Amino acid sequence: MDDNLYAEERRLKILELLSERKKVSVAELSASLRVSATTIRTDLRDLESGNFLLRTHGGAIEKPQTGFESNLRERAVENRAQKKQIAELALLQIENGDTILLDTGTTLRELARLLHQRTRLTVVTNDLAIVEILEEVPGIVVVVLGGTLRKGFQCTLGTSAQFGATKLTVDKGFFGANGFSLEAGATTPDLGQAEVKQRMLTMVQKVFLLCDHTKIGLACFAQFASVDRIDTLITDSLDSKMRNAFQEIDLVCMEAVPSRNLRD
Repeated sequence: MDDNLYAEERRLKILELLSERKKVSVAELSASLRVSATTIRTDLRDLESGNFLLRTHGGAIEKPQTGFESNLRERAVENRAQKKQIAELALLQIENGDTILLDTGTTLRELARLLHQRTRLTVVTNDLAIVEILEEVPGIVVVVLGGTLRKGFQCTLGTSAQFGATKLTVDKGFFGANGFSLEAGATTPDLGQAEVKQRMLTMVQKVFLLCDHTKIGLACFAQFASVDRIDTLITDSLDSKMRNAFQEIDLVCMEAVPSRNLRD
C-alpha cells in the first residue's frame, strides 16, 4: 500500500477513535494501530495543524467543531439569501441537454428549485428532497442513487449509493461542503457522507463546489476532495486574502457579490 495513503487512512482511524472516546493517548494509539509512538506523535501534530484535534501531554482530545453537523432543518435557515445567490450563479453553468449531478444539501436544493428554467436535463442525486422538488418538473429525468436513509438529512448513504455512482458518467457535478480550505480541501463532518461524495466524484467530468463564505477556510472531519479536484468554486463572496490564494493555484472562483468584502 502507498505510504501516503496508509498515513491518511491511519489518521482517519485516529479521528474515529477520538470521536468515540473523546480522549486518546499515544500509547493506546500506538498499540491499536501497530506503529511507533514517534509515528503517532507525528500524526497528532499534523492533525492538530489541520485543526482536527487538540494535543495534550501524552495524547489528544477531541475538537468538537470538526465533528459537529447541524441537520438540514437547522441549516435551511442559515445564510438563505447567500445560498440563493450561489444557486443562481450555478444555474448559469447548466445548459439545456446537460447530464448533471446534484449532491445533497440546502444550497443544492436552492439550485434544484431553479432547474425548471432548463430543458432536457438528466439529474442524478441522492437527495430525496431534490427528488421531490424535481418530480413534477417537465423535461427533467431524475436518477436516484439508492442506499440507507440518513435520518435528519433526507439523503441516502451506503454501498448501494456507492455502487450506483460507479456506473454512471455525468457532464457536471455540483457539490456542497461544510468546509473548504487550501490545506484540507472540501470537507464534511460525516465519514459516510465523505465516502459517498468521493464515489460521486468518480463519475463527474467537471466539478463545481457551492460554498458560502462562512465555510471558506474551515476544515471538518473528513476530506472528500482535494483542492485540485475542484474545477470551479461558486460562492457569495471571498475576502481578498482567500481570493488571491485561490488565484495562485489557478482555481476558478465565481462570486455572486465580488465587489463586497464580507467580514467573517
